[in-house]
Amino acid sequence: MTTHQRVALVTGAGTGIGKHLTLALLQEGYAVVLAGRRAELLEQTVAEAESVRERTLVVPTDVGDPAAVRALFAKTRETFGRLDLLFNNAGSGAPPIPLEDLSYEQWQSVVDVNLTGAFLCTQEAFKIMKDQDPRGGRIINNGSISAHVPRPNSAPYTATKHAMTGLTKSTALDGRKYDIACGQIDIGNAETEMTARMKKGVPQANGTIVAEPTMDVANVSRAVVYMAGLPLDANVQFMTVMATKMPYVGRG
Repeated sequence: MTTHQRVALVTGAGTGIGKHLTLALLQEGYAVVLAGRRAELLEQTVAEAESVRERTLVVPTDVGDPAAVRALFAKTRETFGRLDLLFNNAGSGAPPIPLEDLSYEQWQSVVDVNLTGAFLCTQEAFKIMKDQDPRGGRIINNGSISAHVPRPNSAPYTATKHAMTGLTKSTALDGRKYDIACGQIDIGNAETEMTARMKKGVPQANGTIVAEPTMDVANVSRAVVYMAGLPLDANVQFMTVMATKMPYVGRG
C-alpha cells in the first residue's frame, strides 16, 4: 500500500493529452511536475486544476536539451524528494510533405523531441527512482498508432514512434533490477485541439481525404491512470486505446 505522496512528471503538459492527463493525475492525488516548452500553457493547465496548486511544479523545458532535462529532474527531486511516475508525452511532427522533400533539420527536430527527449527523461528518471525509498517507479511512454502503421507523409514521426517501442522494451528490461516498470500506450484519434482536423478529413493511403472518427481524450487519461496505479510487480507492457471506427484495423 502506498503511504508516501505519489509524484508524477508529465512532459508536454501544456496541451492535448499531456494537459488532460495532468488534470486527471491531480484529481487522483498525485503531485505533478509539468514540463513543456511554453510556460504560459503550463500555467493555464495549473489554473484549471484550481485548488491543488501546492501539488504542482511548473518547469519550462525543451526535452531535446540535455542540460534542460537534467535541470528539470533536479528541480523535481529538490521540490518533492522523489519520482513515482514519468509520462514521456512530449512530441512533435514534421510538415506533411513528401519524404524526399524533407530537410535534414525537419527530420532532426522530430527525432530530438520524440526520441532523444524520451531517452534523456528516462535516463534522469532512472537516477532518481533507483536510489529513492521506497525504491522504483513507473515510466509510461506515449507511443501512438504510428508505432504500428504510418500515415502518408509522416516518416519522421512514424520512425520515432516505432523507435519508442524499442526504447520501451529496453527500459522495461533494464529497469527490472531497480523495480522500475515501463509500459507504452498507443493512442488513436483522441479528440484534442490537435486532432480537430480529423473531423474535416485527413489523407489516406489511397490518396483520398476522409473524415475520421475520434474519441473522448478522457479515455486516454483513465487508461494511463490505471497503468500508473498498478503495484510495481505488475505492468501493462503495451496498451492501445483508439476510436473504435478509425481506419486502423483491417484495410480501412
